[in-house]
Amino acid sequence: MNEHLIIAPILIPFVTGALMLLYDDRQRREAKFWLSIVSAAAQLLIAVELVVRAKTGGDISDAEGISFYLLGDWAAPYGIVLVLDRLAAMMLVLTALLAIPSLVYAHAGWDRQGPHYYSLFQFLLMGLNGAFLTGDLFNLFVFFEILLAASYGLLLHGSGQLRVRAGMHYIAMNLAASLLFLIGVSLIYGVTGTLNMAHLANLVSAVSVEDRPLLHAGAAVLAVAFLVKAGSWPLSFWLPTAYMAAAAPVGAMFAIMTKVGVYAILRLSMLLFGETGGASAGFGASILIILGMATVLFGLLGVLSSQSLGRMAAHSVLISSGTVLGITGFALAGGGPAMLAGALYYLIGSVLATGALFLLIEPMNREDGGIAAMLALTADAYGLDSEDLDEVPDTGLAITATMTVLGICFALCVLMLAGLPPLPGFIGKLAMVQALIAQTALPAGLAWAFIALLVVSGFATLIGMARIGIQTFWAGDSVLPRVLALEIAPVVALLVVLALTSFKAEAMLRYTGGTAAALHDTVAYAYGVFATPRVADRPEEDAQP
Repeated sequence: MNEHLIIAPILIPFVTGALMLLYDDRQRREAKFWLSIVSAAAQLLIAVELVVRAKTGGDISDAEGISFYLLGDWAAPYGIVLVLDRLAAMMLVLTALLAIPSLVYAHAGWDRQGPHYYSLFQFLLMGLNGAFLTGDLFNLFVFFEILLAASYGLLLHGSGQLRVRAGMHYIAMNLAASLLFLIGVSLIYGVTGTLNMAHLANLVSAVSVEDRPLLHAGAAVLAVAFLVKAGSWPLSFWLPTAYMAAAAPVGAMFAIMTKVGVYAILRLSMLLFGETGGASAGFGASILIILGMATVLFGLLGVLSSQSLGRMAAHSVLISSGTVLGITGFALAGGGPAMLAGALYYLIGSVLATGALFLLIEPMNREDGGIAAMLALTADAYGLDSEDLDEVPDTGLAITATMTVLGICFALCVLMLAGLPPLPGFIGKLAMVQALIAQTALPAGLAWAFIALLVVSGFATLIGMARIGIQTFWAGDSVLPRVLALEIAPVVALLVVLALTSFKAEAMLRYTGGTAAALHDTVAYAYGVFATPRVADRPEEDAQP
């Protein structure tokens, strides 16, 4: 049974979301909430177990830290394979850690803005988990489309002119990216005859001189699709408005959606164009560095110029994505695993902090009426009655010392995103800076330019966020916002996890260091999947679940 645990993060949200579609929202909303919480908690527990397996090796692992699962019991590369390694397990835990607070926050009233909120949320989790686990390019496309389809509904959840307009831009951009995804996949398949990532890693060094330009073209087109999803400049103009317009718990989950594009670029770049890539080794490294730096620059300028916390949080997402993209380029160019370890640690902290910041946006800018007034605008469109609206303000307990609690939570988010000690933003940036200074594979000027951008982006975030904090907590009126415990508890939970990430920095850096080393060692991934025996081919005592 343990070997089937790898597919559980995909099956649990799929079954949960499908089951909730059978029941009416107005009659079963409370039951749907608890079912969603149980599902997300189960995913978190399973993800933690998979992290332990990734650190020590699993039952069907041919190499320490990497486990494989053959769907339909078809041997690779003919069948679909799920691959669990340290990076995939880390992203599964991060997704679940963000999902539970977002669900709790949504129960304060956001789930009442439209129908099937919890089902869409579960399908989003299914797509995220599947994208992190799949070992096949076409199924990566399938899971991308699942999570994007769910995100379309979640972004438009609640209607409103700004949300609809931003949603249309979001949908159009992602549909164009999906078309590029298919074109890139088709070109790669035409050259290699396979879409299995492990098989591609084995074949890329042996591609003929005549076919290699076509392979590079397919990889470049595929990279453009991933860069759109990662929010890389100049393909990120749609992102700030879309993320700002989303409902608060949806915006929190969107903080990790950009990292799916970053994950895909990191995974495929290291597999196909790493040290074992032959003549293709290092392909696209300089472009990733330049785009990463441009994205960080665009993000910091956006933070400085933004007049609202929502747009500022969206640009903070861009700074995070640009940082990891740039470090991916350095690692691909031969910079070594140390800087990538710092970038992965920084990624964890930035996702948690931006998620918490998105949850703080509405309470910090709440006008009279709160969620109930917002729901009244969409009551007719979604069939909500007066009883639905009347019960919203009493969902949970109102907290005391509202502005103090909000101010502390906001300050911790600022410390993390600005890269100030003692939170993971500082530790991760310090690890990256040390590795960049020590590396000799690239011109020192490029490394120092990236370091300068990291420092300047931190100062820009501090200045921009401080301005919003002063306007909110010092220059505001005397009317205190009514914030429910269901709204502030998820933020506190995310910040507690952030604090634990800082407290356990040494252990987590060891994990991310091992993850970075595994990404550089492509042989275990590339050849291990082909050594995974089918159930039908195993001895009878080993084939029993």
